[in-house]
Amino acid sequence: MSSRRPSERAQLDRRVLELSTLYEVSKILGGSLELEQNLTGILRVLNSFMGMRKGTILLYDAFREELSIRVAVGMTPKEIARGKYQKGEGILGKVIQYGVPMVIPDIGAEPQFLDRTQSRGDVRSEAVAFIAVPIKAGGETIGVLSVDRLFAERISFEEDVRVLSIVASLIGQAVNLQLRVMREREGLLEQTRSLQQELRSRYRLDSIVGQSKRMREIYDAVQQVSHSRATVLLRGESGTGKELIARAIHHNSPRADGPFIKINCAALPQTLLESELFGHEKGAFTGATAVKKGRFELADGGSLFLDEIGDLPPDLQVKLLRVLQERSFERVGGTRTIDVDVRIIAATHQDLESLMAQGKFREDLYYRLNVVPILLPPLRERREDIPLLTEHFLAKYNRENSRKVRITGRALQQMLNHHWPGNVRELENSIERLVIMSRRRLVLPEDLLLAADTEADRIVERPGYPINRPRPPGAAPQVPPRASLREVERQQILHAITQAEGVQVKAAALLGITPRQLAYRLRRHQIVKSFRLDQHTLLR
Repeated sequence: MSSRRPSERAQLDRRVLELSTLYEVSKILGGSLELEQNLTGILRVLNSFMGMRKGTILLYDAFREELSIRVAVGMTPKEIARGKYQKGEGILGKVIQYGVPMVIPDIGAEPQFLDRTQSRGDVRSEAVAFIAVPIKAGGETIGVLSVDRLFAERISFEEDVRVLSIVASLIGQAVNLQLRVMREREGLLEQTRSLQQELRSRYRLDSIVGQSKRMREIYDAVQQVSHSRATVLLRGESGTGKELIARAIHHNSPRADGPFIKINCAALPQTLLESELFGHEKGAFTGATAVKKGRFELADGGSLFLDEIGDLPPDLQVKLLRVLQERSFERVGGTRTIDVDVRIIAATHQDLESLMAQGKFREDLYYRLNVVPILLPPLRERREDIPLLTEHFLAKYNRENSRKVRITGRALQQMLNHHWPGNVRELENSIERLVIMSRRRLVLPEDLLLAADTEADRIVERPGYPINRPRPPGAAPQVPPRASLREVERQQILHAITQAEGVQVKAAALLGITPRQLAYRLRRHQIVKSFRLDQHTLLR
């Protein structure tokens, strides 16, 4: 059995050492996404396995046009901070400029070796070689891997360059992956910021349609309450936009960056509702296979919208009262008390005072919720907003369905006279249906399919529920059969000025706008401000 010659044995040992080194480097890169930790581990492997000292990994910053040390072993933070190079400057600058490896057999005898880190002491005291290889990604040189090597006869610089080039290639892939992850993360953060800004814009008060006096009072209330921590109770009929106002309160408050969580108290049975509100522990009941956070926990730092609060079961009213008082609760089946910072916005279409009289709603909970009440008027009490809402929903659904449907003056007059028992939601659904189903671009009165306008719908005042007040009587302005929305607005202004006997402040109040807005509309519609006050007749 023949024995290997010493040179062959040395080459074999070298190959085993190289493979072990590359295996360890691969393990490090595959084990974590922490780039700096991985790069430091690679330099330590090169030191312990290959005897390569003073290892550094430098990355190029294209914005600063500078090559600087990202990680190093055997150097102090001050020494690392000094390691900065321009393209073409010194050995490292040439490697980044030309993208080729460079070997300096004796750094003490090489004038181009700058030793800017000053980490080696007297470079002439011992024979030290310096090897630098480019780190590339996608064909572009993005950095440099460098090591020191004690000079010895047995060292083959070609073999060292080969191994270091493979390691540099692996580092390049890791850095490229990290850059992609950072770009994607930044893209997601930017998208999140954009969505948050869009939400704020969408729920700004000036984006809510309606300029009637009642709506302007609501805007003032929302502006005032948004910057407080007070609990808000929104009251009004179904379809009046309670959730829209709740979102506006949240997105105009200091909690805008926090979550807005909503739950409908009438949509779930009591057993599920308790779990949805407060969460549950694993094994709390059959089917509870894992811990679940409730809406209160999810809304921590933000706002929780409790819709249809009048339908909350009595047992849960007690638990909700405790959360409102103490800002803490326990999950279903749990004993650990959880503290939360949540702003409560509740809403109901029910007569809570009547429910209290019947013993179905706790009086103490009512007063806890009713800190700042906001009453949303039904659409029949702000008919002057119907043309604005109609125009808004027409534009929205025409855009969504690639249509160009318009409404005639007679059709709009019929909409103005309708009682709208379903309020804004009914109006929006009607407009969407018109846009989708209309066979022509111009909508006539016979095309409208409105809900029945019964006497029961006209009951607007109920005992103990002073939300809906009758609208003062007044004949609606007559609109030409094929008038545009612009002409409808003009006729409404003329009608209001006539009713106000030429007093612009009073006419503006009737229209639900400011005198300044009325003056602008008078100019836009070219209405001459000349009146015969003795006969109260408008001259045009």
